[in-house]
Order: sequence, then C-alpha cells, then structure tokens
Amino acid sequence: MKKLYFTVGLSILSLFALAQCPIGQTEVSIDVSTDNYGYEVYWELAPTGSNCGSSVILSSYYSSAILFSYGNSAVGCNANNVNSGGYANNTVIYEGPWCLTDGATYEILSRDGYGDGGAAFVTNIGSWPMYNFSASSASETFSFSVVPPAAIDGAMLKIKNPSYILAGNISLEAEIKNFGSSTINSMDVNYTINGGASVTQNLSGLNIYALTSYDLTHPTVWIPATSGAYSVELWISNINGQGIDAVPSNDNLIKTINVKDPIPNIIPSYTSVNNTFTYEVIVSSSNQIDKPRDLDFHPNGDLWVINKGTENSGGSTVRVGSPGTAGQTSLKKQDGNAWHFMSLPSAIAFNNNGDFATSTSVLSANHNGSTFTGPSLWSSDPLIYAVDHGPGTNGSHLDMLHESPYSMGIASEKDNVFWVYDDYSNDIVMYDFAEDHGPGNDDHDDGRVRRFPGMGLSAINQDIVNHLVLDADKKWLYFVDGGNQRILRLDITTGATNGTPSFPQQETLAEYKKMIGFVWEEVITTGLVQPAGIDIIEDKLVITDHSNGDIVFYDVNNIPALEIGRIQTNEPGIMGTVIGPNGKLWYANATLNKVVKIEPSSIISAIDENQLVLSGNRIYPNPVSNTLHFTSTPNSVSIFDLNGKLILSANNNINTIDVSVFNEGVYFIDVDGVKSKFIKY
Repeated sequence: MKKLYFTVGLSILSLFALAQCPIGQTEVSIDVSTDNYGYEVYWELAPTGSNCGSSVILSSYYSSAILFSYGNSAVGCNANNVNSGGYANNTVIYEGPWCLTDGATYEILSRDGYGDGGAAFVTNIGSWPMYNFSASSASETFSFSVVPPAAIDGAMLKIKNPSYILAGNISLEAEIKNFGSSTINSMDVNYTINGGASVTQNLSGLNIYALTSYDLTHPTVWIPATSGAYSVELWISNINGQGIDAVPSNDNLIKTINVKDPIPNIIPSYTSVNNTFTYEVIVSSSNQIDKPRDLDFHPNGDLWVINKGTENSGGSTVRVGSPGTAGQTSLKKQDGNAWHFMSLPSAIAFNNNGDFATSTSVLSANHNGSTFTGPSLWSSDPLIYAVDHGPGTNGSHLDMLHESPYSMGIASEKDNVFWVYDDYSNDIVMYDFAEDHGPGNDDHDDGRVRRFPGMGLSAINQDIVNHLVLDADKKWLYFVDGGNQRILRLDITTGATNGTPSFPQQETLAEYKKMIGFVWEEVITTGLVQPAGIDIIEDKLVITDHSNGDIVFYDVNNIPALEIGRIQTNEPGIMGTVIGPNGKLWYANATLNKVVKIEPSSIISAIDENQLVLSGNRIYPNPVSNTLHFTSTPNSVSIFDLNGKLILSANNNINTIDVSVFNEGVYFIDVDGVKSKFIKY
C-alpha cells in the first residue's frame, strides 16, 4: 500500500502523468525500495538545507508551494517507532515525477522508525537513474542535483587489485562506470608505477551502455622488481577516440599496493628427526592475553590475537607489532559494541586488503534467545577499529551478517569473501560482505550467503573451536570437524545453487541460497582426539590437538593424508595455529593464556627435502614412487617404518633401492648412521 501526504492540504492527482516540464526544469522521479519493514519508512523531498516537515518546493508548474512527503506519516520527522501503515514490505514504489529546477540541488530527508534504515532510493533525472542511496540509520539526508548526464563521462570507480599481493606477474584490474549518455565503444587504459613512464593500451569493441559499470584488465602485466610498497596510478582516456571527457577529475585513481614475497615452506624443519625445538612465549596474560582462541598475521607482518571474553561484554584483540623481536609491542583493543559484533569470538582471519573478519560462537548476538548472529567484518585501521563513530552508529564494525549461530571458525578467500563453520545448522557457509556498509552502519542488502549442507558436521562443543583454511591455489577449503575427530575439504569451485536453505533468512540480502552437487571428501579420520586449529602451505597441512597439545603434520598429495610428523608440546589447550611470514609455526593456548612461536634448531626447506642430504650423499626423489637413487655409494642403509620396525637393510654397493613394494606412508632412512625421513607413494 502506498500513501502520499501533503501538509498544505493540496491534493494533486496528476503527479504521475505530468506533461513536458517547462523550460528551465527537468522531470525527476524516485524509485523507493523497502525491506521487510516497509512501515518504518518516512521521507520528504525538499530543497537543499531544508528542515524536515517545514520546507516546501516552489515550482512554476504548481500553483502553490508543496511539501512532498511519502511513506508512513506516523513515523514522521521524529522517526517514531510504529508497526503499521505506510509502504508495503519488500516492494518498489515509483514516486513522482516532479518538474524541478535545472542545476538546482535537492535532498531526500529519510527517516526510519526502528533506527536501522532499510529503504533504498534511486533518483532518476529525466530517464536516467543518476543517484543511488541506501538508508542505514534513523535520520539521513541524501543530496542530488538536477543535471542530466553529459554525452562523454567515463569514471574510474575502483582499482580492484588488493592492497597486498604476492610478487609475480600482476594484471592491474579496475572497475569503471559510464556516467555519460553515449555508449562507450573504445578507450585507452593507462597506468604508471611510482610516477614512472605510462603504459597505455587501447581497448576496442566495447559496448558499455550509459550508467553501467565495466570490469577491465590492463593488457600489459606489471612485474615488480622487488617486494615493497608501490604507488599505482590507473586511468582511462580517449573515450570513443574523441580525446575529451566532461568530468576529467574522475578519470584516474591512485592506490598503494604492497608486493610481498611468498611464505617459505619450511615444514621439513618441523618433521625432521634430527631437529630439536624451542618454545618462545611471544605474549601472555601480562600482555592482556585472555583465553586466546585464534591468531592471524596482518599482511603487514603484525600478529593479531583474538580473546574470547564473555558473551555479554564481547571479545577483544591484541595486536602484536614486530612480533618476536626486541622492538615488539602489544596493544589490546575492544570495540564499544563487541557484546554484539564480537560476542565469544572463535576465530580471526585477515583478507588481502588488511581487513579482518571474526566468527561469533553464540546463539544470539542480541542475547535474547533468537538465532540472529554470524560473522563480522572489521577494519584494522587504528583510526577506525574500536573507535566511536558518533550518534546512530553501532561501534566500529564494517559489516555483519546473521545467518550462522555458533560460528566456530572462519577463513578468508579474497576481498570480503569468507568461509564459516556453522555449528548450529552443521553447514559450511560462504559469506560475501560485498561492499561494506562503513563503520558502525547496518546496510546488509548487498550481502551474499551460500550454505553447503549435508556433510554430517558436528563440533565438540562451543568452547573448542573448529578452524578452517583455504588452499588458495588449488581452491580446496580444509576444515576441522572436531565432534567427528576428522578433517574434511571442500572444492569451492563446485556446486550449484538450488532452493532455499533450511535455516531461515534473518535479513534482506542480495542472495541467500542452498548449494547442491559440490565436491567434498574426508582428508583425515584417525590420529586426532580434539582437533581445533589448522593451517596449510603447499601440500603440507598443520593440525593442533586441543586435548594433548600435539601439533600434527600431514601430506595431502594423496587422500587420506599421510601423517609425516608430530610435535608434542605437552600443552593441552592449544587452539589456533598459523604459519608466519617466515614460515615458522605459532599457536595460541587458551588454557595457559599465551601465544607461542616454535623455533626449530635448523631450517630445512621443502626444496631441500626433495633431495635428502645424509653423510654427504644426495638421495632422491622425495617423495618417491619406485626407486631411491644415491649420488654416492654409502656403507650402510637401513629403512624403518613409523613404528620403528626394520623394513630393509643393505651394506655394500648401494646405488639404488627399490621401494615399489613398500606401502604408502612415511619411512625413516638411516644412511651411515644419519637419519631422516622420506615419503612413499
């Protein structure tokens, strides 16, 4: 139902069928979209600088001054909380058109009775949808000008490359928008690095219609010479070969991109039988570490630790700068609304832009018995995170979606896409926050949620986490299924949307779907008691066991995965673990309130492991399928299984050893009294 209210008592019946506007005026209309609570919406159309309820529009088309007010008059300018009347729910209402003065600026004065917004406004100047606004609080003002689009106006909206990226061949990507009325058929795309020479390529055969967006990739890759921070400028020019643009100020963007070296794979340092280990306590209760459940490295090298806290107060973070060095610092921060957005956080994960997400292991983030809770997105910027952003805002969170009570772990995919272990519905859930709504706001309608059910998941309880990690290269999502003492993986490139999930949608979203036909499999089903933390590098998986403090290493080249080593820390209570920037292992112990780095006595890379060097003899390949080769003849060779049983012994003229009849697994090899391991496939 739609209602129009005119406070001056003048009823105009022909507003939706206006004749051509007089000279000096343009026809304007506004499309209003409501959420599940259309009755909460009230708004006015007024000249710039107007006060709600008192300002009028003067036009030569109308015989008198008119206050244009729409929606639920009971809400009114005071944003009164009512539960009936006004607009229908989940509906688009087409208001206008009106004849408004060319070049003048007008305002949409938006009010919401509940205080969380929910209405969206598309302002059409003539036939062109020029402005899009989304309300997210009780009282907002949106401004627009009555100016039709120019013929040629291309704009650079976003450089899509993340803020942190691995070294290599980098394709620069951007989103542009055609703000002009003419279709864009060709244009030049250009970039410079640190203000150097420009790299220009022409794109032709385009068909970018007026007021639509387009994703482009520059044809010439950028190859950074070294790691470090680079200033990247990207711009468009020469649209349709005309060399002109009505608004040149929006043609370019500059972004700092940090090029990083990849993390070295030194897992053999932790599985070597010849290494010993030291345990360095990085932070503890003296640094305000309190029941730490997870940890992750910011792409800039800072270590962040997530404290459990209490349900009513919420969790907190401790940022450790220059971790493990003489210049180390630590800073605890807690958001003012952590009681909702970070209630009993189970995990933390950074994306490639330096933002992070947390999962909440509570039934209800409102603490009222509902099932309204899920992951939250945060900025790591100290000027944003845990800062009060003023009246009408909800703490400093960038976004929150509410479809996963008892979220027991979280992993980053890219940008604002994260994966969650949902112990309420026993699903793995993909959350795409899309464009965040900004600090403390609450517009979620661009969010996408996909549920992956049917894998028989079960957490141990809500105290012991179930972490996840994504192999970004192979697109396998690995996750702990603690209640079933196993590790699973999901191919995130598979599956199709099919129908509505069994868990009810909690808010307006761009997408909420159940997935079917996806590929998943068991990776590890034995050897773990209370698996909790997880990380991966190349083909090596690291799992923590909360029950006994063991850290277990697996090779996932073949499934089921092979256990290739185990470190017994003798510290029950371990939860999250992470492979740090230099390849070393770090873990959080929630029972002992500390974060520890494990330091091996010597560093062995995965590259080195492929050719074992024992007593000056190179032995290859490793892993091996059929034959081990020796670069020189040893005096004696002995091979044992993991239980210490002697499998083979030889002591003269040894150049090769046939292992084709061995079972798959890990074996110890002793060459002239020096021991190591190899893997048989």
